[in-house]
Amino acid sequence: MIAGFNAPLAGKPNQGINIAAPAGTPIKAAGPGVVAYAGNELRGYGNLVLIQHGDGLVTAYAHAASLSVKKGDQVGAGQTIGTVGQTGAVDQPQLHFEVRKNSQPVDPKQYLQ
Repeated sequence: MIAGFNAPLAGKPNQGINIAAPAGTPIKAAGPGVVAYAGNELRGYGNLVLIQHGDGLVTAYAHAASLSVKKGDQVGAGQTIGTVGQTGAVDQPQLHFEVRKNSQPVDPKQYLQ
């Protein structure tokens, strides 16, 4: 792990976790849901996927090299949604993973398998 939840990152607390992984490693959805966003317009995140899982739960997957889903797609738990990369404000291949419950960041470790 490069940076844990709430660890200082770019001068403020990390709202997720950053996991080092080889470029091209598949990124898998943490659970079933609907893709709310897939693109690279959010500053610093590079290629990013946001998945709405219901009950106020949203997961975010950033810095991907490639995305294999688009807004509106239904995804299943464990489905590949992209590949690890080095896009956005990072200096090595990694996955930035966030979990938000009712818009508030929560420690994502409990959602990892």
